Amino acid sequence: MSSAAPAPAPEEQPPRPVRFGIMGCASIARKLARAMLLAAPAAAVAAVGSRSEAKARLFAADNGLPAAARLHGSYEALLDDPAVDAVYLPLPTSLHVQWATAAAARGKHVLLEKPTALCASDLDAILAACEASGVQFMDSTMWMHHPRTAKMRELLPADVGDVRVINSLFSFRANEDFLQNDIRVKPDLDALGVLGDAGWYCIRAILWAVDYELPKNVIALPEPVKNQAGVLIACGATLYWADGKMATFHCSFLTNLTMDLTVIGTDGTLHVTDFIIPYEEKSGPFSVASRSNFAELHTGWVPQPSKHVVTTDLPQEALMVKEFCRLVQGIRDGGAKPEGKWPAITRKTQVVMDAVKASIDKGFESVDVVS
Repeated sequence: MSSAAPAPAPEEQPPRPVRFGIMGCASIARKLARAMLLAAPAAAVAAVGSRSEAKARLFAADNGLPAAARLHGSYEALLDDPAVDAVYLPLPTSLHVQWATAAAARGKHVLLEKPTALCASDLDAILAACEASGVQFMDSTMWMHHPRTAKMRELLPADVGDVRVINSLFSFRANEDFLQNDIRVKPDLDALGVLGDAGWYCIRAILWAVDYELPKNVIALPEPVKNQAGVLIACGATLYWADGKMATFHCSFLTNLTMDLTVIGTDGTLHVTDFIIPYEEKSGPFSVASRSNFAELHTGWVPQPSKHVVTTDLPQEALMVKEFCRLVQGIRDGGAKPEGKWPAITRKTQVVMDAVKASIDKGFESVDVVS
């Protein structure tokens, strides 16, 4: 008598997608909407909320969102949507506390555009709301998620050694319309101006290079440029650590597109010239000059710097969405706790930015960085 064949093992179901609600139709939201579509099946755009349903409908049509995406004519309606797991929030910085805390209170996970807040106490209110509701918080600093970033981190100890000096630059030449009308130059919307928009990346890169050890104090560079409303459009600062490390950054809306990061250590130097947005979407170059010396008669360098290129199938913003989804799925489906690394890194970036702003406001005095 033949025995019955064993029943096939049940196929493991892939986790359900994280259903995003996009709150606000800012231009950066178009990039994230595309990232969410690229991050399928981990992510799905479930809803768009705007101050008018017509604006939400236009955004959905322009960005190829699925027909099933619900369109809400208010931010409140988006938060009341039971089919939204997580909210991406690209509103002006002055609105972040109100809407990020409201999202967390409704049990929505929060992917928050940078700069995350106007000051650390505002950010703390957002992080406390997320913690109280057990939801994941992440800011949308996209370059953190490029595989190049992990590769550079891996090479730093052996090839660069003890990091002593860092320089970071981010600038772009804004046109007249931007300088007059963009939310990033309006004191009531984004009062941090270029410091919040571009300086955020410079400060994050510096902290990344020292494994998030906070500096002891900062001194802003004199003669920052402000617009007529008093909003910063070019500025910089020097950061100092107790062990003698130092870093300088400069950010501007007035000079050519530049995204430089230089990390100098006892044994080598790391150079990246497109650290925020790679020149090309699918590859990220960098170079490392390690144990460099003069050639004979000082006619060149030996050895030559090594050039590296890290490729990726998905752009960094889609990788960010996928990582956020992985964390949310773990919480929603597996009872995991929110990952604390991301809010901690956000907060360190914020407190350094606060100190730079305070130094500018106090006439370029030294300001201690208080964690």
